[in-house]
Amino acid sequence: MPQWQGKSRGNKLGYRIFVYVVRNLGVSPAYFLLRFVALYYFLFYWRTSTHIFRYFHERIGLSKTASLLKIYSNYFLFGQTLLDKIVVMAGIGSKFTYDFDGEKNLHEIVANGKGGILLSAHVGNWEAAGHLLKRLNTRINIVMFDGEHKAIKEYMNEVTGGRNFNVIVIREDMSHVYAMGEALQKNELICLHADRFLEGNKTDGLSFMGSKAKFPIGPFILAATFRVPVSVVFAFKETSAHYHFYGSELLTRSEDETKAAYTSRLMATFVQQLEEKLRRYPEQWFNYYNFWS
Repeated sequence: MPQWQGKSRGNKLGYRIFVYVVRNLGVSPAYFLLRFVALYYFLFYWRTSTHIFRYFHERIGLSKTASLLKIYSNYFLFGQTLLDKIVVMAGIGSKFTYDFDGEKNLHEIVANGKGGILLSAHVGNWEAAGHLLKRLNTRINIVMFDGEHKAIKEYMNEVTGGRNFNVIVIREDMSHVYAMGEALQKNELICLHADRFLEGNKTDGLSFMGSKAKFPIGPFILAATFRVPVSVVFAFKETSAHYHFYGSELLTRSEDETKAAYTSRLMATFVQQLEEKLRRYPEQWFNYYNFWS
């Protein structure tokens, strides 16, 4: 199965350096510094680079030489998305511009007054669509594994001030489910990343990018249980200062549809839309392990 351990790389000092550069010198100098960080990962992190190489070569269909070069581009883009996320969430001045496809779908969720679920994945950087999230006039709750180092999380909360976002940590006692229910009752939005899982989680194998891959069933069962509107959302970086946000048409569970049937339909829709977007933005796939094992 995929060897993801629910943890993020990085250290507090690295975040401090980049936040300092962004705040005092701007985004462009921070991007320049990122080139050296990306080169370091390209040269010395072959355990993860091997998986990215296979993704570009076997799934996207690039030549071996092109796939090798794309590894560096992938690391550099990943670093950019992390920086952009800090800039937007911390309210640091930036010149980002956006295209929004499907914004009306998210406004429709809020107008319904029952909350809703946003399904996304570790691709692109939908959190950077900060202007849209502010216009929704409701809070976004991100459900995630507690895999970041505590010091980094505390520093990021200090930097961003929790603007527009609330983190709901997945716990073994299932308290996160109750927290999600309370958020929905307040007409808030829940964002679930539906492309990663830990060992022991229930999964289902679906055809994805030309081969079968396992996806966690949990996020889709939760969506089916709460019976609130669902939108599949992504935001991809198209230039150094421009993002394109996508929000799918709303998916809802009909009265006569079983939970199992709706779960399967939701999973198939999510996987299809994820593959469609990756065919268009192949460099913005940020899962650094053997996803198709």
